[in-house]
Amino acid sequence: MIDERKKEMVLAFLRDRQYRPMRFREMAGLLQVPKSDRGELNEVLDCLIREKKVSIDLAGRYLPIEAATAVGVFSATERGYGFVTIEGQDGDWFVAASNTGGAMHGDKVSVAVVRRAGAYENQPGNRTEARVTAVLERNTSNLVGIFRKNKFGGRVIPDRNKLDFDVQIGPKDTLGAVSGQKVCVTITQHDGPHGPSGRITEILGHVNDPGVDILSVAKEYGLPSEWPDEVKEEIASVPTEVSPEEIAGRTDLRDVLMVTIDGEDTKDIDDAVSLIHEDGVWRLGVHIADVSHYVREGQPLDHEAINRGTSVYLTDRVIPMLPHKLSNGICSLNQGEDRLALSCLMEIDDNGTVIGHSIEETVVRVDRRLTYTLVQSIFDEADRNPSERQNPSENDARRVPEDFPEEIRQMLLEMRVLAGRIRAKRDARGAIDFDFPESKILLDERGRVTSIEPYPRNEATRLIEDFMVTANETVAEHFYWLSAPFVYRVHEIPSEEKIRELASYVSHFGYTIHCGNGEVHSMELQKFLRKLRGKKEEALLSRLTLRSMRQARYATDCLGHFGLALKYYCHFTSPIRRYPDLQIHRIIKESLHGSLSSVRLAHYNGILDEIASRSSMTERRSEEAEREVEKMKKAEYMRGFLGEEYDGVISGVTSWGLFVELPNTVEGLVRLTDLRGDYYIYDARTMSLTGERSGRRYAIGDPMRVMVSAADKASRTVEFIPVR
Repeated sequence: MIDERKKEMVLAFLRDRQYRPMRFREMAGLLQVPKSDRGELNEVLDCLIREKKVSIDLAGRYLPIEAATAVGVFSATERGYGFVTIEGQDGDWFVAASNTGGAMHGDKVSVAVVRRAGAYENQPGNRTEARVTAVLERNTSNLVGIFRKNKFGGRVIPDRNKLDFDVQIGPKDTLGAVSGQKVCVTITQHDGPHGPSGRITEILGHVNDPGVDILSVAKEYGLPSEWPDEVKEEIASVPTEVSPEEIAGRTDLRDVLMVTIDGEDTKDIDDAVSLIHEDGVWRLGVHIADVSHYVREGQPLDHEAINRGTSVYLTDRVIPMLPHKLSNGICSLNQGEDRLALSCLMEIDDNGTVIGHSIEETVVRVDRRLTYTLVQSIFDEADRNPSERQNPSENDARRVPEDFPEEIRQMLLEMRVLAGRIRAKRDARGAIDFDFPESKILLDERGRVTSIEPYPRNEATRLIEDFMVTANETVAEHFYWLSAPFVYRVHEIPSEEKIRELASYVSHFGYTIHCGNGEVHSMELQKFLRKLRGKKEEALLSRLTLRSMRQARYATDCLGHFGLALKYYCHFTSPIRRYPDLQIHRIIKESLHGSLSSVRLAHYNGILDEIASRSSMTERRSEEAEREVEKMKKAEYMRGFLGEEYDGVISGVTSWGLFVELPNTVEGLVRLTDLRGDYYIYDARTMSLTGERSGRRYAIGDPMRVMVSAADKASRTVEFIPVR
């Protein structure tokens, strides 16, 4: 009979966060088990294995069953090591270069724990360390790269610098490609004698041809560039105008004053707003294009929209979720044109609380298409004193057109007041606002970067954000209490472990984050982020706070939105460019028509989990592609400024160098070897480098003058050297 206490002791040892998988002899030695008692230890371990509480890996090492095998996606780095994002789990696991098991970037792998997560001080040991036990699914079957011809056919050098191999191409598989062309290649053999081999499936153009660089990224991420023939046939029958028959039965809001507010270049306009303030009540209307009227479930267009999941914005082009005839045409809420909409009509009190609402099928006609710039100019004009308003400079960029309609001006100023009250209520409940700088990259007709500027975020952009969040919350709460199948936007509470690690780390900077009952309230993080404002460590600690939080996703369970401090939330306001919004529009309309029968409820319960999962995946795919294009274009731009000097701010510190961010948001690396005149020691606790002899210290937020020394478009990197 095995002693239960000994089983519990051994299991506790294996589950300790400091435990790393080890063989029997090593374990017995560490536990100081006498040779005479090792048979009993072996029996205890065998019993735990039979009870499926412990497992043995291929190397004969023991580990708790919950850590034996997990499945995730491997992300490689140029330095050989990588990370695995575990399915259904917060955060990722570190994989040393010696433990990758032949996995390549993007592969689906199974992993086993090597060492439990430690404190923030042990970089990169703040993550659980794992090793790849098997490659379950290759993600490198299709690649994009540059073709180099040789006497054996040729080879393709992948664009992904995280892949440390070339693909060999036989003479019959080149598709006629010549050296220097960007091509798509399918890998036919992963472990050939000379490395992977494959065949070229598409020639994109020469590496220097205009637009080929962005097209290459789109192909690399599997973003579709063409519409299937059956989709083209379907959209041919889509009308260009709203007919009287389509209007019948809808609430007619064409006489209600309403506007759209977007960026100057926006063509797919899916939301309009209206506001009437009377008798102490704010009647806010958020009117959303009724895309589901034209995109019918189960049709080819719907299947293609599911596959795309979202519109992708790649600097000078958009890969839309829906064809232009819909996204820029009949579904776009264009000024002066009748359009079908789903309207969330809300009554809001002076405290910013929604006290009543209705969701209706409507027909609308937008009175004015406005831009964020123009609306901000109206707000700025209202803030200036009368003499400035009466005598504006002819070159004043803030000047509002003299013929601008007064009724729209007044409505915008009232919207400003209401948005302020909604925002104050949002702040009071603990909503977190990460205000990281975004880039606006301008290109010429040949696709070359002409300028990079920080993207402005002002009162006008925040006003629309406030109104859309309010509508999304209202719709989500409405359908939660109907107990109808639905797709929610969820952002779960951060894990206790992540927050405790963050709290431990920020304490080195003199900050405190309080955790109650193992959890942190969003209000606590909000207060912490406010304390950081204007401090040199703001960028670092804000980013670490963001990384400590879970990633927002789509789900069929209403799990709340931690970042917005909301119990109910969904994405309702962008059906032209997000599939979850389009999907819930169908549910909303069936509910309004009373047609959510038991059959339809069963139908939605059967499909929504998959739709939520696919939508989360396509969202991540689009974000990664957009980020890669931005890095590539920034590197291309900085090639024109080699040798130029700039004043920047240290945005990151590692054991191999510093990252410096310029005012235009370009970030580059200063290698440790370029910090001359001293030997610098890296302190992971404070993420700083200190000279051994001089005591010179480099830390996050410190100013630094640098010279551009290198910019590589292919690797999407920029390098600086310090200027003394």
